Amino acid sequence: MNTDPIADYLTRIRNAVMANHKVVEIPTSKVKRRITEILFEKGYILNYKFEDDRRPAMIKIALKYHPVSKQCAITNLQRISRPGLRKYVGADELPRVLNGLGIAIISTSRGLVTDKEARAMNVGGEVMCYVS
Repeated sequence: MNTDPIADYLTRIRNAVMANHKVVEIPTSKVKRRITEILFEKGYILNYKFEDDRRPAMIKIALKYHPVSKQCAITNLQRISRPGLRKYVGADELPRVLNGLGIAIISTSRGLVTDKEARAMNVGGEVMCYVS
């Protein structure tokens, strides 16, 4: 039993990036699926696939690398709110990652969104992680 599945998700991606893997497999949940979709929409990963026919159900994530420099699109993944210390922000206190170059994933009453989308909707919530 994992006490913090989001931290495990981020750590698996971080370890795969450091080892220059092309694909990483992660056990799935609804929150992990939404984080994966956000990472794909914002261009941090190349592709993803939800494998529900397997037990346990898995997410296959193809990591995105620069063709010349071989550097991954994800340079930093940082867990902010954790089970021992939750971090909540209001709509007027939403964080900016790398002055707008990175994204913060926020869990709001309207689902998981990026910091820019939360600012547009004028809602606050729990700051899940920073991606840059």
